[in-house]
Amino acid sequence: MGELLLNPHDYDPKDLDPNTRRLLRATIDWFEARGKRRLLQDDLHAVWTGDFLDFAGHEKLFATFLTPAAESDGDPNKRWDAARNAALSEILGFYGLAYWYLWQVTVLGLGPIWMSANAAARKHAAEQLDAGGVMAFGLSERDHGADVYSTDMLLTPEGSGDVAFRANGTKYYIGNGNVAGMVSVFGRRTDIEGADGYVFFVVDSRHLHYRLIDNVVHGQMYVSTFALRDYPVRVQDVLHTGPDAFSAALNTVNVGKFNLCTASIGMCEHAFYEAITHAHNRVLYGKRVTDFPHVRANFVDAYARLIAMKLFSARAVDYFRSAGPEDRRYLLFNPMTKAKVTSEGETVMALLHDVVAAKGYEKDTYFREAAELIGTLPKLEGTVHVNVALILKFMPNYLFNPAEYPDVGTRDDDADDEFFWKQGPARGSGKVQFHDWTRAYADHADIPNVARFHEQALALRELLATAGPDEQQLADLDFLLTLGHLFELVVYGQLILEQVDIAAIDRDLVEQIFDVLIRDFSGHTVALHGKPSSTEAQQEWALGVIRKPVVDAGRFERVWQQVVEYDGAYEMRG
Repeated sequence: MGELLLNPHDYDPKDLDPNTRRLLRATIDWFEARGKRRLLQDDLHAVWTGDFLDFAGHEKLFATFLTPAAESDGDPNKRWDAARNAALSEILGFYGLAYWYLWQVTVLGLGPIWMSANAAARKHAAEQLDAGGVMAFGLSERDHGADVYSTDMLLTPEGSGDVAFRANGTKYYIGNGNVAGMVSVFGRRTDIEGADGYVFFVVDSRHLHYRLIDNVVHGQMYVSTFALRDYPVRVQDVLHTGPDAFSAALNTVNVGKFNLCTASIGMCEHAFYEAITHAHNRVLYGKRVTDFPHVRANFVDAYARLIAMKLFSARAVDYFRSAGPEDRRYLLFNPMTKAKVTSEGETVMALLHDVVAAKGYEKDTYFREAAELIGTLPKLEGTVHVNVALILKFMPNYLFNPAEYPDVGTRDDDADDEFFWKQGPARGSGKVQFHDWTRAYADHADIPNVARFHEQALALRELLATAGPDEQQLADLDFLLTLGHLFELVVYGQLILEQVDIAAIDRDLVEQIFDVLIRDFSGHTVALHGKPSSTEAQQEWALGVIRKPVVDAGRFERVWQQVVEYDGAYEMRG
């Protein structure tokens, strides 16, 4: 088995088309040519990522990757392809979250535009991308966060000439608000109450009535707060109205939140290279640091978790790209990539940081930058709590009511993912059905830790059938979130096992991944036991489902040897 982590020295995704491979390679080469010192200095001095924007514009990187085929004007290389978008997100995360952020908020800004029936706006967006422009997504507000129900961006009907409304209000935490040629803004009409009054419209950050107030963070990312003061919203600027505007907001986040998992993966991969190379070549108390058992345990745990992140995310791409009106399983798997995978990224970085210790704060390491920023990803596009609460809506049908679906293969084909812009109304999550989750576990029952984790997963189903949340607990989000963490582990394990066969992951590593999942599940059951509202039956269940993973010293050693192979395998050029 070759290297499973992204290595810029020999990166060449042969499953993707030649032009995509060229652009991904060009992106890596641009970063490598600049070198590690420049990369880190720009981060330390909060230098705006304008030079990367120039590179992306010159190569038409965003125009190629983010223009749907319907708006491509016949360019065969332009399409929205989640497989290659995930690859680019991972590369950008590998080199720095600020570069990824420039891309990510452009993805979000484009969502309401590509979903709109407004052909003029779509054409203008395609032209902006082709000229090297970026977009922004004006949803959140300081007083309301991403609570779209409570927007204070107000549109007053005007009706003079081609001006339909005058917009007044302030948006907060809006990436690219300093340079975006088109900012998709969510607001509500002053003359219509309720959902019928919602409006999504576009504004230009260079307009006289657009006031850029500040960058709300200190860093390379420009996370703006801006105000519209009597901004003239023309008929041709309106993207969506009424409930469709609300759906466009949530459906855009469905598309955009997926990129967070691959950014987290890229950050962890780069940090992993630095950590193992540092620790394996350091001697303390007359011993190589990696000869200490706790250090090896941390590395093996971090590696198993990181590979699990990659496996789940890769498989989730297949379901997202295969989605349609009759197959909406992505509505569970996408918030899983956001809530679970990015949280695992934090855990991986914490395990590695416990090993490298003070080295992880040094200004000449990428590790320092990753350690500082890894925690932002679970908190963007809705917090982990919001996404776990969303995941819980799917739990009854997932565990108890499976449906038949055609098999979904690996989706690395060069198709245009047009369904992303036709998701429809943002409702009906509780009606979505899934294929039988137990099948993946049964197919791998010969792996002892998979079989043991499957016992725990089946026990969760038994808990819900015999001692599930009562009416009071259903209103107790603190209790439900713990239940949600147990449920997400079952979903996580399923897609990991599906991808294990596709990626030909060796048995030892699979066993080690499920060693991690067993321990995590046991930890959450202890947390459930300790909740103030847990019943006697639930407490008894919690203690009864705690399991110890199957111990195999030989397997651990073999996985450790996989980890050691990354010592010196990659070092960014100075």
